[in-house]
Amino acid sequence: MMNIGPQVSTRVNDPDSVDAAILSRFSARAYLSQAVERSVLQELLSIAARAPSGTNTQPWKVYVLQGAKRDELVAKTCAAHDAISANPALAADYAEAYDYYPEKWVSPYIDRRRECGFGLYGVLGIGKGDKAMMHAQHQKNFRFFDAPVGLIFTIDKVMGRGSLLDYGMFLQSIMVAARSRGLHTCPQAAWNGFSNIILPLVGAGDNEMVVCGMSLGYADESALVNTFQTTRVAAQDFTHWVD
Repeated sequence: MMNIGPQVSTRVNDPDSVDAAILSRFSARAYLSQAVERSVLQELLSIAARAPSGTNTQPWKVYVLQGAKRDELVAKTCAAHDAISANPALAADYAEAYDYYPEKWVSPYIDRRRECGFGLYGVLGIGKGDKAMMHAQHQKNFRFFDAPVGLIFTIDKVMGRGSLLDYGMFLQSIMVAARSRGLHTCPQAAWNGFSNIILPLVGAGDNEMVVCGMSLGYADESALVNTFQTTRVAAQDFTHWVD
C-alpha cells in the first residue's frame, strides 16, 4: 500500500475514480473461480483499517475464509439451511444475535424491500410462491455466491450499538477499495443467524458476535443475476436544508 504521507495535505488527484468506485459498487451475486491473492486481501484490510470509529475503538475483527475452511463452512451452513426448510421449528436454534431488520415493517421501508426482492426474482425468472427456487437462490448466500473468498466479521459483545455504525464505515471502505482493484463484493446479513456454526469453525471467542458476512472476488460479468440493479432515493428527497 502506498504511503500517502500527511493526511491533511494529501490531495485526491483523480476524484472521478473515487466516485466511480463508489457508484459501481453493488451486491454481486455470481463470481468467477479466479483466486484473489492474499497480498491483495491484506492491502484491502489495511486500507479499510483507516475507517473512523468512536474514540478510535476500531471494533472490527475479520476472519478470511478460502479453500478447505471456506468449503467446510459452506457445507455445514447449507445443511442447516436445508434442515430448517424441511422443519421450520429448527429456526429457533439459529437466532440472530442482534436485530438487523425491524420487528415491524412500515412504509417506505417495506416497499423498498419488496421492490428489491421482486426485482431480483424477476430477473431470475423466479415466480411468486416458487418456494423451491426461492430456497435455492437464498442458499447461494451460504455458498458465498461461489466467490473464492468469504469474509466473516465479528465484534466484541461488550461494545455498544454505536460500534455497529463504525463497522458500517469499515465495511464500506473494504467494498470501495475492492472496486479499485477490479473486485466486487456482496455484504450479507444472511449469515447472522448461523453464528453457532460460524464461530467455532473460525476459532472465534465466546465474547464475539457475528456482525455479517461478505462475498469477495471477481464478478461473473456474464451472469444474469449481476444485471440486477437496485434503485436509490434521490438526494433531494432525503435531504433537508436547515438555514
